Amino acid sequence: KISPASDLLPAEVSANAAIDYFIHQKLAEADLSPAAEASPRQLIIRASYDLTGLPPAPSEIDDFIAAYSRDTEQAWEALIDRLLASPRYGEHWGRHWLDVTRYADTGGMSNDFERSNMWRYRDYVIRAFNNDKPYHEFIIEQLAGDELADRSVAKRTGGDRKTVHQAQLAGKYTDQEAEWIIATGFLRLGPWDNAMVEPDAARQMYLDDLVNITGQTFLAQTLRCCKCHDHKFDPIPTRDYYRIYAAFSTTHMAERPVPLLSCENRNGFDSGKAHVERMLQFAVQEKNRLIQKREDAARAWFRKHDLPYKNEAERRDLPDDKKPPRHVGLDHVEQGQLKVREQDEWIWNRRLERYQPMAQSVFNAEHYTMPWNGARKLRIKRKPAKQKVVNHILTGGALEARGDVVQPGVLSAVSIPADSSTANSGLLTAATEGRRTELARWIAHPENGLTTRAIVNRIWQCHFGTGLAANANNFGAKGAKPTHSKLPDWLAGDFVTHGWRIKRLHRQIMLSEVYRRSSIPADSQQLTQADPNNRLLSCFPRRRLSAEELRDGILKITGELVQSAGGVPVMPEINMEVALQPRMIQFSLAPAYQPSPTPAERNRRTIYSYHVRGQADPFTELFNQPNPNESCELRESAAVTPQVFTLLNSDQMIDRSIAFALRLQQEHATLPEQVNRAFRLALGRSASEQERSRLQQYVTDMREYHADVVPEPNRYPQTITRSLVEEFSGQPFEYQEILPVFTHYQSDKKPADVSTETRALADLCLLLFNSNEFMYVE
Repeated sequence: KISPASDLLPAEVSANAAIDYFIHQKLAEADLSPAAEASPRQLIIRASYDLTGLPPAPSEIDDFIAAYSRDTEQAWEALIDRLLASPRYGEHWGRHWLDVTRYADTGGMSNDFERSNMWRYRDYVIRAFNNDKPYHEFIIEQLAGDELADRSVAKRTGGDRKTVHQAQLAGKYTDQEAEWIIATGFLRLGPWDNAMVEPDAARQMYLDDLVNITGQTFLAQTLRCCKCHDHKFDPIPTRDYYRIYAAFSTTHMAERPVPLLSCENRNGFDSGKAHVERMLQFAVQEKNRLIQKREDAARAWFRKHDLPYKNEAERRDLPDDKKPPRHVGLDHVEQGQLKVREQDEWIWNRRLERYQPMAQSVFNAEHYTMPWNGARKLRIKRKPAKQKVVNHILTGGALEARGDVVQPGVLSAVSIPADSSTANSGLLTAATEGRRTELARWIAHPENGLTTRAIVNRIWQCHFGTGLAANANNFGAKGAKPTHSKLPDWLAGDFVTHGWRIKRLHRQIMLSEVYRRSSIPADSQQLTQADPNNRLLSCFPRRRLSAEELRDGILKITGELVQSAGGVPVMPEINMEVALQPRMIQFSLAPAYQPSPTPAERNRRTIYSYHVRGQADPFTELFNQPNPNESCELRESAAVTPQVFTLLNSDQMIDRSIAFALRLQQEHATLPEQVNRAFRLALGRSASEQERSRLQQYVTDMREYHADVVPEPNRYPQTITRSLVEEFSGQPFEYQEILPVFTHYQSDKKPADVSTETRALADLCLLLFNSNEFMYVE
């Protein structure tokens, strides 16, 4: 449990000063002096990146510095409030949450199935942060939103179970009910592929994943090892693991019909759907051509043997001497091509679903053979018999070693009732419906200190680079101990007292002295000796921009960033070799990556990009965008040589530098003005006289260089030849894949498209993007 915040703070210390009180206590014990306050320019850049993931405009910096000089506290509070009210806030902080929950638009593993409507969960998260949804509601909706919706339908219609079932099938929900169902996309986010897996084993994989991700995300507890044995270090017995497992045991995957919300962005539906339909049409045409050839040969075979013609389905059960060979009339090349086209048809039909009013969700059922119950498609093998779910402790985690029967329940070490009707038994309802609701309410109970400490620690970590407890997903005995033991307790208690509001927590942290400190220590030698990792926060931790902040920040600086919110995933340009490289899925090759055709689509924020588990964006991956197969408690910030080559030489960076140069030329006529404007946009300050002089000379020199260089024009392929091995004959074959997006592609400006002067100025822009001053937040 958590203590009331007031019990942890001396009476003479106000709540507004609590953070600094606890931080200063530890600094005094270590004999460390706090750093001076950061400059107004550093503060607005820091706050802008921390809350929105974007740099401030030069005019915003000027206005803030002027206001700061008049009234420091009022200006700082007004800035924080403005940034928290920005729609960009939810896009940035939603990304933090999606790191933890493992968001992707595909399922990963060998098949990497499309999750066509997962973008709706992504947008739900962004809306939740922008609307400052109370965190306890956020928890309950993600774990049990479908149950909330079903109860709401029953109450609204006065109907019985049949009425609710009809609403599920038809997707007749209010916006609030639809939002709740979309929220349960959380329960569908893990990597998943049940191909060639027995139904019981597939169920176990899914339920294990739900237990593990729920523990890590909401409770900061690693539960995975309890599957096989009692936890070696924490008071979590195996029985507790299987009680939570039982809470999910009536939960089944489904794509449920859910109406599109009025707030959901449908821009791009028509163009995106047209592209998918073009790819589907080509696959179907090629498939039908080959099937027609095969069936013509089959008819000839039946005539030759004086037998009546049977189509493919009819002849499956015929004896071998009464039917032609399986691929009659097709050589090994055509056999291979037919399989490819059949797979392509399936893939593109699946992708069409992203434009339909569906949601990746779940439903409740007592046994696997409940056929629909609101689910249009059940993408999991169904058990042949109507067997009711009975949950056992599985010895060593093995399905074959069933031990004691367990009831749905919660962690026994946390002394909070799981249900008001049971006197602190730790048990949940055994009914099919409502298990997850009771589990979610137990997690979101105001006295559940695991939950509240976990979220305040995550928010703190995102502001300072490291949490008060360094392992945000593991508060157990093997996790790092908090540096300030009372501060997370105080923050957790205050968080609950004031309505579980995350925006208020941001404000508390950012109004503190510790957040406003300079990144330059008061005494670097003293810091090196007493606190080499700056865990006590005597100065602000300097950090590199994240992958998304880097890409989005550059797009804003160049003037290309399109700040529309939500909608189906977009496809930014990625390295062409990676885009076109063969990638095996579903016993065939995945379609080539084709970027969105217009800059208005490609240049949206990175959170809206199509996120494929089996094909990461090389740029964002290089700058430590996490692997979505595992919950990411904290991103790495590794510095590796390929980052330098990418920032200096990649097509993406060259394109952005040209766009930046074109903006500068459009806004200012003279080189000195262009150089100074470049500094103001990229670095948030004016260039010094020395910098201006040296860089003007650099641009002049580069003009001479580019005068002798003629760039080759860029050409995009419209088809690509693929090669595979036909599985029956073992012979290689080739086939053509079309790339229709490049027939009407609106390309970024390339070196061959611009003047010598623009290319020279673009080299200056590239230098600024590669500077530490741009890459790091002070």
